[in-house]
Amino acid sequence: MGTTHSGTCLCGAVRFEISGSFERFYLCHCSRCRKGSGSAHAANLFSSAAEITWLSGEENTASYRVPGARHRRSFCRSCGSALPRSEAGGAMVIVPAGCLDTPVSMKPTAHICMSSRADWDDGLNEVPRLDGLPG
Repeated sequence: MGTTHSGTCLCGAVRFEISGSFERFYLCHCSRCRKGSGSAHAANLFSSAAEITWLSGEENTASYRVPGARHRRSFCRSCGSALPRSEAGGAMVIVPAGCLDTPVSMKPTAHICMSSRADWDDGLNEVPRLDGLPG
């Protein structure tokens, strides 16, 4: 079945494992993903064979679907952290990469929805990089 990844939300109320390999890793720049992540893009891993096992806090999970759209995000009711979800009757597992506590060796497959990216998203590779908080 592949690898097993573990993850938690920011407050620790929700803990889970993902069993199985990821097939795709997209960085989505659409306006809905930017609003949901509060950043330049959402970073989601996709698998048609993985399974989610909730170790604790499943009752603390919630999801929101944009009315009339396919866009949905799952999150912790306490801290708002993004959490994994199953789509299409369990045929697809979508995992926000940032909620995993284990390393992901897969590199992103593609940046998607670049036509709707934020105007400040260009040239980010030229922005200074710091190992910690600014002084």
